[in-house]
Amino acid sequence: MLSLLKFFYSYTIIPCLWVMLRILGGWNSKIRRAIRGRDNLFETLQQQLTRTTQGKRVWFHSSSMGEFEQSKPIIAELKRRHPDVKVIITFFSPSGYDHSKKYQLADVISYIPFDTKGAARRFISLVRPDVAVMVRYDLWPNHIWELQRQGIPILIANATLREHSTRGLPIVRMFHHYLYNCIDAILTVSVRDVHSFRRFALNHPLIEAIGDTRYDQVTIRSVEAGKRHIIPPKILEGKKVIVVGSSWPEDEEVVIPTFLKLLGTGRDLLLILVPHEPTIDHIEDLENDLSGKAAFIRFSGLNEYKGESVIIVDSIGILLTLYAYADIAFVGGSFRQGVHNVLEAAVYGVPVVFGYRHRNSEEPLALVERGGGFIVHDSDELHRALANLLDNEMACTSAGERAAKFVLNNVGATDRFLQHLEAYLYNKA
Repeated sequence: MLSLLKFFYSYTIIPCLWVMLRILGGWNSKIRRAIRGRDNLFETLQQQLTRTTQGKRVWFHSSSMGEFEQSKPIIAELKRRHPDVKVIITFFSPSGYDHSKKYQLADVISYIPFDTKGAARRFISLVRPDVAVMVRYDLWPNHIWELQRQGIPILIANATLREHSTRGLPIVRMFHHYLYNCIDAILTVSVRDVHSFRRFALNHPLIEAIGDTRYDQVTIRSVEAGKRHIIPPKILEGKKVIVVGSSWPEDEEVVIPTFLKLLGTGRDLLLILVPHEPTIDHIEDLENDLSGKAAFIRFSGLNEYKGESVIIVDSIGILLTLYAYADIAFVGGSFRQGVHNVLEAAVYGVPVVFGYRHRNSEEPLALVERGGGFIVHDSDELHRALANLLDNEMACTSAGERAAKFVLNNVGATDRFLQHLEAYLYNKA
């Protein structure tokens, strides 16, 4: 049965997927960049490897930027403990590759080749990793099978599996039974995930809950971000600050009217609005929405600040630093496809508010259960939640402390993961 599934995957699924990507790449720039980025992949990879000195090699693969962020604390601590270890990093998506090309702790950075048998064999034979680490969920079967064929240990970091995942469907389930049985250690973020993986009746991999490295990463990044001072203290003086992070238009349609209503009651408020995609068109749309209702200024023009109550952030990469200024945080995506990272705000010890679309991760509900987060379903609920936190200092402080404690209590997954990685890397497993 395994041979049949491998044949079907390699000679039916992969060719169909390739044709579909080529077609979609005709009008989707991200897919087009992913295809073009793989031009001369092996030649470029060979050049990078030639410049790499001798030492143990660990290959980290992430789908995109979000997953790569989860591997960063592992890589940093691995390099600190074992400076001679060489780190090879690959991405499937251009969003990860493009933003990480200058990552200093990597010895090699590349796209993962398209998952054909020949490409997988050539890639693994070139890279020759001593251990392979797949981050979260992005497993490419031909690469996994080739790693297993060459006897290279495979670990999954931050493994997670939803209870009703499509991977549990009959034929798909059988396929993943064989795929997961090629893995040596599935290290999950929670006990619930352990039970989900065990439904595949696996008999080879170690399956263990060790926690989520995202808690470690936001803690490390918050310390670094705290050293940056990107908003003059005079702008913040005497104001209650609400930071809206990674917002989409659907979030802004709820947040902006609510803020204007709060502002109309005489409260001294400052809204720092950080769109997920700060394009020129979107920034201008926000300014049109606010025009005549509230004074606003772009972040890039703060040198000309004259008391505006809304700062529209027109740059990227500073959200985590901006959360440090918040009295209350609202995390976007939660009125669209799914809430963004609530931990980035919670780590600063501020109450975290978000919409009803939060089932894409466990942390939002866990934060609510511990009293550090608040779910709202519409502008009325958002108004009540914000008004209560703004007017009740004790409630706001308490919620913030609970949020910070929630993050602190979950730090430590990096060290636990490295105990497993080092065992395989130095043949102690």
